[in-house]
Amino acid sequence: MPGIEKLPIEETLEDSPQTRSLLGVFEEDTAAMSNYCSQLYQAMQRIYDAQNELSAATHLTSRLLKEYDKQRFPLGGDDEVMSSTLQQFAEVIDELSSCHAVLSTQLADAMMFPITQFKERDLKEILTLKEVFQISSDDHDVAINRYSRLSKKRDNDKLRAEAVEDVYTSRKKQHQTMMHYFCSLNTLQYKKKTALLEPLLGYMQAQISFFKLGSENLTQQWEDFLGTIGTSVQNVRREMEKEVGQMQETIQEMETSCDQLYAPCDPDPAHSPVCRNLTRKQGYLYIRNKTGLVSSSWERQYFFTQGGNLMQQGRSEVAGGLVTDLDNSSVMAVDCDDRRFCFQVTSFDGKKLVWLQSESRKDCEEWISTINNISKRIYLSENAEELAARVNQSALEAVTPSPSFQQRHESMRPSSKGRASSISSVGSEPSPALSVLSLDALVAPDTPIQFDIISPVSEENSGQSKTAAQSGRRSNPFGESGTSEDSEDSILHQLFIVRFLGSMEVRTAESAEVIPETMRQILAARAIHNIFRMTESHLLVTCDCLKLIDPQTQVTRLRFPLTSVVQCSSHQDNKRLFGFVLQTADGPADSRAVGYIFESNNDGEKICDSVGLAKQIAFHSEMDRKAVEKRKEHDKAKEKQQEELSKQKQIEKDLEEQSRLIAASSRPPNQPAADGQFLVLSNSQSEDSDAGEEGKKKGESEA
Repeated sequence: MPGIEKLPIEETLEDSPQTRSLLGVFEEDTAAMSNYCSQLYQAMQRIYDAQNELSAATHLTSRLLKEYDKQRFPLGGDDEVMSSTLQQFAEVIDELSSCHAVLSTQLADAMMFPITQFKERDLKEILTLKEVFQISSDDHDVAINRYSRLSKKRDNDKLRAEAVEDVYTSRKKQHQTMMHYFCSLNTLQYKKKTALLEPLLGYMQAQISFFKLGSENLTQQWEDFLGTIGTSVQNVRREMEKEVGQMQETIQEMETSCDQLYAPCDPDPAHSPVCRNLTRKQGYLYIRNKTGLVSSSWERQYFFTQGGNLMQQGRSEVAGGLVTDLDNSSVMAVDCDDRRFCFQVTSFDGKKLVWLQSESRKDCEEWISTINNISKRIYLSENAEELAARVNQSALEAVTPSPSFQQRHESMRPSSKGRASSISSVGSEPSPALSVLSLDALVAPDTPIQFDIISPVSEENSGQSKTAAQSGRRSNPFGESGTSEDSEDSILHQLFIVRFLGSMEVRTAESAEVIPETMRQILAARAIHNIFRMTESHLLVTCDCLKLIDPQTQVTRLRFPLTSVVQCSSHQDNKRLFGFVLQTADGPADSRAVGYIFESNNDGEKICDSVGLAKQIAFHSEMDRKAVEKRKEHDKAKEKQQEELSKQKQIEKDLEEQSRLIAASSRPPNQPAADGQFLVLSNSQSEDSDAGEEGKKKGESEA
């Protein structure tokens, strides 16, 4: 007999849409077989009930056998051996259509009993298993929905234990029922052949034994054919029994090995660790769908990765649909709708957000690791899993100094004796090796790392409210100052979507290696401590400062003066990573450098170029401002010089007036004037003339 299609019992626990689709094909085949078997049973029943209509009944049977090729069986339509065998049986039954009597007992035992057993026992058993499987599947969906709705804030041990037990029981019941249902459907593929062949074989044997016309109607060739068919039936039965035994063993092994997988809680990490080297993953997740302006609903779908895409597929769907493109995307664990094990996938342009929920923390971390590996396009390489393993291993080993970097500068580091001697000798020149920065000179090994942004708004709100109450002005509830002249008057305004990875204090701000080393330290710490959550913000680049703004409330979380930004650069391999070093002064003689690392949806070099452009614009603005101030000082000096000249002219006029008065006072007192009149000077006038003469002398000396 040719190979028979069968349902995979090993995939019953996963319960994927592909398995459900294959199950639908088997159920359709069962329905078609049940319909065909009912027709054949009615035909044989007519043979048994009406001996007088035996000729018509055998003719109908022959016609049904000839129509077997026209039946559209999804799994057995191309069985040529079965079709040819039934065609030969149809020819034999046509030859026996002239027989008019059949012993009822022989027909009942040899013909009606096998077909009745197949119809009443096997087909009904499958229908019963189908109903039980449907009920257990619905119970499992109800249990898993109840478990997924457990509150994260109002965690109740009793309710959680009941939900876990309910999921365990329903999942185990569904798995066991599904395995037995699959076993019955696989067995039916063998039984339907025997159910068709055994009644026909019994019918022919009854005809041979009852009629004495066997030698006339049936030759030795037909007897050999019937013997061959009987041997084939026995072979099919033995093959069926062997396959049933193997399926039963598989069911027992699956029940034993999958017992710990029924519970939705996290398994033992020692027996089932988190795999972070995956580039493909599939399974059921809950997806958040918006149903209104502020309302949303969660739907359980089957998700799988296909290349660089995230796909979803319902149970009744034939093919999956695209959810989002994972290339250059970002993923992080989030808190959403008071549900546990939620994570968010953001597209490369930041316009599409997908919220998903898994059953356990292990599944959630594996999904996040898989999407991160796909986002880095590791799946395009030949050995994707090996490359992902190397990347994760390098991230775990990144907390120790790089051997190549350390060996590169090992020869340049002074020994302890040389260092001691250089310190003790005050007049000696420093060694050239001390000018080369090592790893310890860039970042201290035990420097604390800040993984989240702590906004000072909440601390300053109380002080602002008091100040506003005393001054009688209304305070800003978001903690921002009312004046925004620096951002409004700025020439450059560029906004980028970034995610804060971490910040730490560095020992130097001038070295070009300080930002890559800070990135390595922060990413390694996140990988070791399993920190996947990142704070998303809007980075506003202006000519005066850099601002981190909350995208929901538009509150300024952090503000970095542009004059304090020493350098800014992106990662050499991952262009979406960038950072900058900020030089801050705690006191007049004490200053420290802090490195900030971010991940962006765009190219990090664009952000660094924008910061560089802002610094250039700020430099040119400062130069223009100094030129304007210098021009104003020059204008003030010119005005002052004009005032001095005007004062000098006024003094000269006063001197001329005084000299004229002195000349008038130097004439004789009774000497008549030119017109015959006398000029009489009083004592006061003479005194004034004397004072005028002294003022004239003094003015001449000053001039």
